[in-house]
Amino acid sequence: MARGYRKLGRTSSQRKALLRDLATDLIINERIQTTETRAKELRRVVDKLITLGKRGDIHARRQAASFVRKEVANVETNQDAVQKLFADIAPRYTERNGGYTRIIKIGPRQGDASPMVFIELV
Repeated sequence: MARGYRKLGRTSSQRKALLRDLATDLIINERIQTTETRAKELRRVVDKLITLGKRGDIHARRQAASFVRKEVANVETNQDAVQKLFADIAPRYTERNGGYTRIIKIGPRQGDASPMVFIELV
């Protein structure tokens, strides 16, 4: 039985950057399309960020702000992502103890037949 995490064919810094980008996009858009293995790793990261949001204190806010991406390609900024996490997303899950994301399989990718999924907030 495999333990730990999936390496996703990247070095540790590349993997961290990928998960930061995906987590920020998921917080802002609440639903993204990615590969199945990336989504399964992303689920672990986003659940921890939402748990920080549920805590809601200043230390949790700073921890979340240090993880989400600061320069986002569209008009949203780091502050907007952190603000949305703490103000909109986390209060939805006050009664829920984990399992904040849902993975929906959508079939293979055209080019390399990699299994693609939607990952979204429940």
